[in-house]
Amino acid sequence: MRKVAILALFAVVTAIQVGCVVPIYSSSPDVRARQMIYVSEGFRHITEIWERIWGLDTPDFATPYRTHGGVI
Repeated sequence: MRKVAILALFAVVTAIQVGCVVPIYSSSPDVRARQMIYVSEGFRHITEIWERIWGLDTPDFATPYRTHGGVI
């Protein structure tokens, strides 16, 4: 029982220090560059999507000068 607990603790510590067991990108430099370009292109659109969700890209209908508001 004690050996199992030590082995489990060692596995957890190793997994934390090593990171992901399966690499995200390929080991080939050409394929890895293409994969990273595709990923970065997807992340590039996040700001545009954020502005669209919050309505920051809508035109400003406020007039740049004061109006009287009544009949002149």
